[in-house]
Amino acid sequence: MKIVQTILLTLYKVWVFLVFSVFMILYLPGIMIPFLLGQRFGNIGYFFLWLWSWTFSILTFIRYEFYGTENFKKGQAYIFVSNHTSFLDIPGIRMIIPGQFRPLAKKELLKIPVFGWIVKSATIIVDRSSQESRKKSIDRLKQFLRQGISILIFAEGTQNRSKEVLQPFHDGAFRIAVDTQQPILPLVVVGAGKLMPPSTIDLRPGKIKIYVGGEIKTEGLTASDIASLKEKTFNVMKDLIINGR
Repeated sequence: MKIVQTILLTLYKVWVFLVFSVFMILYLPGIMIPFLLGQRFGNIGYFFLWLWSWTFSILTFIRYEFYGTENFKKGQAYIFVSNHTSFLDIPGIRMIIPGQFRPLAKKELLKIPVFGWIVKSATIIVDRSSQESRKKSIDRLKQFLRQGISILIFAEGTQNRSKEVLQPFHDGAFRIAVDTQQPILPLVVVGAGKLMPPSTIDLRPGKIKIYVGGEIKTEGLTASDIASLKEKTFNVMKDLIINGR
């Protein structure tokens, strides 16, 4: 029985890889060309990213359930702050956020064939080992916020490989929030790490839940409030993960 299960899981991983690759290549022109034409066409590129995410979910039997979508306000640019548990976070986050946005992505993702091209076009790349790169990426994120385009930051900085619900948050997202006075909207992904643990290619079908928390306002906050803003967001997200509210 265990041998059969191992064979089935191996075949499933091959199938997921094929779905990931084939449909990414198929939708690649729709994703890449709009970004080459300019940022005002970004919504078209992000529609194709949504289409790829939806296709991936359907064909791999990895289902995403969304809660709290009423917390999105049309026309409002947000600083989305999310936890990060697995590569499977990405399709669900793309599907739940309406319209286009710009995630902060580590430069290592550029090495992934085909996917790296998309990362370069649709995200803000940061080399975490370079202070200059970090500064430039923050400046670009602020620029998109000024244009009315939301941004996404994984506040833990990397996938959570610990046994804790959340790893400690970095200051970046909260410094940007204070500098721009833009609201934070917390997102949490629950269950993705069990289906595809960090640092592995182990995969299995199943259900992933994504919760959107209430808006956290930042008007009037100053640099002295960054620590308390970070703590507040951390507690809200921890409660969402544990209690789903």
